[in-house]
Amino acid sequence: MVFEVHGIQLHWEETGEGEPLLWLHGGMGAGADWKYIFEDPPEGYRLIAPDLRGHGATANPSGAFTFRQCALDVLALVRHLGIPRIKAIGLSGGGITLLHAATLQPSAVESMVVISAPPYFPPEARVTMRQFSETAIGEAEMARMRQRHKYGDAQLRQLVSMARGFADSYDDVNFTPPYLSTIAAETLIVFGDRDPLYPVSLAIELRRAIPRSYLWVVPNGGHGPVFGDLAPRFRETALAFLRGEWRQKG
Repeated sequence: MVFEVHGIQLHWEETGEGEPLLWLHGGMGAGADWKYIFEDPPEGYRLIAPDLRGHGATANPSGAFTFRQCALDVLALVRHLGIPRIKAIGLSGGGITLLHAATLQPSAVESMVVISAPPYFPPEARVTMRQFSETAIGEAEMARMRQRHKYGDAQLRQLVSMARGFADSYDDVNFTPPYLSTIAAETLIVFGDRDPLYPVSLAIELRRAIPRSYLWVVPNGGHGPVFGDLAPRFRETALAFLRGEWRQKG
C-alpha cells in the first residue's frame, strides 16, 4: 500500500488481525525485516510495517533525510489509518524515529519498545559512520540489500551517503533529558551490553530521562540484540510488555 505524504510515496504493508502494532525498521533496512524476529505476525496484532523514506519501496527524491522527518511521515500514516494511539517497536534508526514521534506528539504513542536507539551519537559511532562504505558493508550484505530496496544501486548509494552524513549531524539525534521527559508512552529500552556503536551508558541515560520507562540490557548482546537465537526471548519479553503485563505485576 502507498500513502502520499510530505513529498514522498510512503510504502507500507499490513498483516495479521487485532490491535494495531507499528514496526519501524533500522537504517539500511525495510519494513519486512520484522520477519527476522517474529516469523509470523504476533498473535492478536495487526502489524503495520512502513518502509521509511529512502528505504525499501519508499523513494526519497530530495535525498534529504532526518529521523525527525521520518517520524512526521509515520505519524501522518497513523493518522491516515485512523489510529488515535498506537503501540510500536522501533529498531536502531526506527527506535530513533520512535523517540521523535513520542516527543513530537506524546499522545499518539501508547507504549513502545525502543531497541539500540541512542539519545545522541557518541564519538565511537561517528568514527564508524565516517568510514561507512559499500566496501565496509561487504558484497554478501550488499546483495541482500539489493533484494530489499526497490530502486537499485542509486538508492543504495543514497543510503550509504545518508549513513556517512550522520557523522556530522548534531541536531537531529539530540534528545536532552528535558525533551525525553515529555514522553508519555510506557517505554521498554532494549540495549546490548556489547553494542559497538552505542555504549550501554546511553541506555541508562534514556531510562533516567523517560518517565515511564524500563531498561532491559541483553547480556553479550551487540547492536540490535533481537535476532537469531535472541529472537524468541525478545518476542516473549516485548509482547508481554506491550500487553501491559509488566505494569500489572508492579
